[in-house]
Amino acid sequence: MNIVPDILARYGDDLLDGFLVTLQLVFISVAFGAVLGALVCAGRMSTSRILNALAWFYIALFRGTPLLAQLFLFYYGAGQFSGFWRDIGMWTLLRDPFNCALIAFTLNTAAYQAEVFRGGVLAVPSGQWEGSAALGLSKRITFLRVILPQAALYALRPFGNEIILMVKASAVASVVTVYDLLGETRLAYSDTFRFDVYFYAAALYLILVETLRRVWDVLERRLTRHLDMRRKPDGPIAQHE
Repeated sequence: MNIVPDILARYGDDLLDGFLVTLQLVFISVAFGAVLGALVCAGRMSTSRILNALAWFYIALFRGTPLLAQLFLFYYGAGQFSGFWRDIGMWTLLRDPFNCALIAFTLNTAAYQAEVFRGGVLAVPSGQWEGSAALGLSKRITFLRVILPQAALYALRPFGNEIILMVKASAVASVVTVYDLLGETRLAYSDTFRFDVYFYAAALYLILVETLRRVWDVLERRLTRHLDMRRKPDGPIAQHE
C-alpha cells in the first residue's frame, strides 16, 4: 500500500527543488546583506555627517517600503533601462528573475542587519571603552578585541530572527517567476487544483524555520554559557565569590 499521497508522488521532487532555491535565495542574500549591513552600520555610527545621513536614508528607505515593491522595482524597473544595462554589460545579470530577487532581498535585509549590528554595539556599556582607554588600548584594538565580541552576543538573537523573517518573506519571489518553494507550489496547484499542496509547502517552511530556531537556541546557549554560569547561585563562580 502506497502511503505517499499522490500529489507528493507527482510533485514532490519539484517541491524539493523549489525548497533548495528558497535556501539559496535566503542564505546568499543574508550573507551578502551581512557584509553590506556592516558597512551601512559603520556609516550610521560615523562621525561624518554625510556618511551618517546617507546610511540613515538607506535604512529608512528599505525599512520603510514593502519588500514586494522593492522587488517589483528591480524586476520591472530594470527592464525599462535594458539598453543602458546592455551597454555596461549587466543585462545578462539583471534579466534573470532570481538575480533581481537576490539583489532586492540583499538590499532589504542589509538595512535591517545594519540596525541589528548598531544595536549590538550600542548595547555594550560605555565603560568598556573607558576601561580599554585607561589600559592604553587603541580604539581599533578596543573595538575588535573588546567591543565586537560582546556586541555579537547582543546581536545574535535579533540576527537569527532576521534570518527567519527572510525565510518567510522569500515567498514573494514567486510573483516574479522565481521557482522557489511557493513558486513550484503554485505550478502544482495550477495543474491539479489541489489546495492540499499548499499544506505540504507550509510544512516545509515550518520545518526550515523550526530547524533554524533550534540551531540558534543551541548556538546561543553555547556562546553564552559563561554568562549563564554567573546567573546560577550554585555555579562555580558564584561559589568562589
